[in-house]
Amino acid sequence: MTENIPERSEFDSVDPAPPSNGKNIKNLRNTLCDENEKMFQRMRALFALRNIGGKESVDALAAAYSSQSALLKHEIAYVMGQMQDSNAVPHLIDRLEDKDEDIMVRHEAAEALGAIGDRTALSVLEKFVDDDEVVIAESCEVALDLLEWVASKRLDYSD
Repeated sequence: MTENIPERSEFDSVDPAPPSNGKNIKNLRNTLCDENEKMFQRMRALFALRNIGGKESVDALAAAYSSQSALLKHEIAYVMGQMQDSNAVPHLIDRLEDKDEDIMVRHEAAEALGAIGDRTALSVLEKFVDDDEVVIAESCEVALDLLEWVASKRLDYSD
């Protein structure tokens, strides 16, 4: 008897929804941004975009930051961190800096900035390390250490 064990992604995570089989970024973006679409289908589009990668996928993911769903926006920030694509940095900075954004989204944006390891995010993370919201302050503290660790690992490989 075979157990139904969720398949791990190439990012070594078990995703809350299997990625869509679609490869058309425009169609995936439309599904992801459609507020009337079921969340499961939107998540499938999100993970497909993550797996495709590249600037166009990052921009498609960022387009869904206009969503009303904090859960979806949190997941977008998380996958942007997994992708480790510097094209996501400005989008994540926007989420972190938006004090009207849900705290869960801001927290994940901070951690994603750390995971990407792009030093252009340093000053923003340093600015929010003393945020009034403890979750944001602690997330930025972790992100700063993670950013330096990721950046140093990249330097090790370039020698």
